[in-house]
Amino acid sequence: MGREVAEMTSNTGAETTAKRVRLRELIPDIKLGKWERTGPKNGITDVRGVLVHTESIHDKKKGINTGVTTILPRKEWMEKACYAGVFRYNGSGELTGSHWLDETGLLSSPIVISNSFAVGACHTGIYQYAADHYRNKKGDVDWFLMPVVGETYDGMLNDLSQFAVTPEHVVRGIEKASSDPVPEGNTGGGTAMSCQGFKAGTGTSSRVVPGKDKDGKEKEYTVAALVQANYGRMFSLTIAGAPVGRILREEKLRNAAARKALEEYEVSKSAKDGSIIIVIATDAPLTAVELQRLARRATRGVSRVGGYGYNTSGDIFMAFSTGTEAPGQFPTEDIRSDMIEILQHQAVDERNMDGLMEAAGEATEEAILNSLCMAETMTGFRGRTIEAMPLDEVKNIVQKHIDLEKELTKPKD
Repeated sequence: MGREVAEMTSNTGAETTAKRVRLRELIPDIKLGKWERTGPKNGITDVRGVLVHTESIHDKKKGINTGVTTILPRKEWMEKACYAGVFRYNGSGELTGSHWLDETGLLSSPIVISNSFAVGACHTGIYQYAADHYRNKKGDVDWFLMPVVGETYDGMLNDLSQFAVTPEHVVRGIEKASSDPVPEGNTGGGTAMSCQGFKAGTGTSSRVVPGKDKDGKEKEYTVAALVQANYGRMFSLTIAGAPVGRILREEKLRNAAARKALEEYEVSKSAKDGSIIIVIATDAPLTAVELQRLARRATRGVSRVGGYGYNTSGDIFMAFSTGTEAPGQFPTEDIRSDMIEILQHQAVDERNMDGLMEAAGEATEEAILNSLCMAETMTGFRGRTIEAMPLDEVKNIVQKHIDLEKELTKPKD
């Protein structure tokens, strides 16, 4: 399975609410852009070769609500590198290995996402797995590996000082990663995250884009996004153009108890916004520079939902392609670093990138909204509560917006 929940106690920290559903199930008429077709799972595991595992960690007595999301770009991630690119929208966060990705454009590591205090443990976990599985015949660790680990801050609902994430969580994630649909909301590294004023966390979505192969035959390509969403303010939350956050916020301000909780939350967010890590995957054969360009287009998805890239928000995006491969970092006797050798790769014509760029932005937008739709209300560290987005109210607001648009665009007699 793609998810294992590690419960240190029987209480998960999440409060059962009305059934949570993904955005398209909530609002079947919704349109988020040009590319309406998704992969069969509408998620990052629609991309050929990509494997994911999420694990959540809860302990009510210790105030622990956190987790780990592990993404394998391909099962043979150590032997067969992917081309990749990184973009920093705002830098108040961490993505280890990004210097090497900028230097070479090569990804030869799992991508692990967790909380801000878990970066070291996750980094060690990747090395621990590699040391256990890739020693040479003499028992030496003689290869190069630069782990890729991202983080967002979950300190409102999780006691970060407990350091609940361990290297073993990452080892288990690598071992159990699968192509199953990715669990969303309060799962994995997104377990205790919030976004645009509501409980959020992990979300994913995909798009199918038509194209051609190297022989000119028609072929479809998939672009997908996985997000760990933990940023933003309620007032700017926008869904398919509808000012959902502004309307819901005004409702809260009319209720004294709700207003107090909202004001406390907004003060905390002003002092330290949360961040978002976005991972975009595609099976289209792209170069490292093309993948840098694709990663930048995640910004479009964030801004469409209402993100501004606030000063204390770490908004870091990366993209990789499974559509081609490069040698990993194993030393071999027949390779000399001073002797030029040639690799042959396919690559998308730069002039034909628009569809992929559009799809990256749209998949990001829907992934964020799925994280909000699927997350449940959670009470965590110090008794703080972050409410889930009220789905029925959201559906009514967005449906009215859709109906109005249909009326305005209806052909006149």
